[in-house]
Amino acid sequence: MFIGDPVTSGLVGSLNRPEGNVTGISNLNAVIESKRLGLLRELVPQARTMAALQNPWSPTAASQQKEIEEAAHTIGLRVLFWQASNEQELETAFEAMAQNRILALHVGADAFFAAARDKLAQLAARYVLPAIYSLRDVPLAGGLMSYGVDLLDTYRMVGVYAGRIIKGEKPVDLPIVQPTKFQFVLNLQTAKALGLAIPPGVLSIADEVIE
Repeated sequence: MFIGDPVTSGLVGSLNRPEGNVTGISNLNAVIESKRLGLLRELVPQARTMAALQNPWSPTAASQQKEIEEAAHTIGLRVLFWQASNEQELETAFEAMAQNRILALHVGADAFFAAARDKLAQLAARYVLPAIYSLRDVPLAGGLMSYGVDLLDTYRMVGVYAGRIIKGEKPVDLPIVQPTKFQFVLNLQTAKALGLAIPPGVLSIADEVIE
């Protein structure tokens, strides 16, 4: 099973003892929002108010919003939330952000946003809006940057667990695994187009730089 937070979603009672016939990988993409917000703040330090984009139908939307609000409070930021679950709503949300003079955007971890990566990159470029995403695919498509779980490593762990179960281990005896490898990907071409100067400290911690 591959899910953001199986405990919060009520799927299992505990990561260590999931019970029943359920185990797998907990994708922490949806619960590392504070790291993404901090990276965005480093690239757009003049922004005192940022936007956060969420899919209202995502099962992790509430927990994402709570973590973003807590992280923003810690670093003295104000965050305004917009919602979108289709391309027309994305258009409307970006237009509203422009009208509100938003200087930076945090895009939540969600399957719809992953599928809409090209559209998100295009809208961010159109409105000259620096944004951070959860998946590497978005900066590859022209988005500014992403921070999230290393999906290749996560898929490897899925394969390891599948192999153990095939060999006879019971899912009830296997704790739900949490990813330990994360990727920070930065697109320098997009940064230049947005007129951003990348601090050396930020550039030095990037796992992948797209030039």
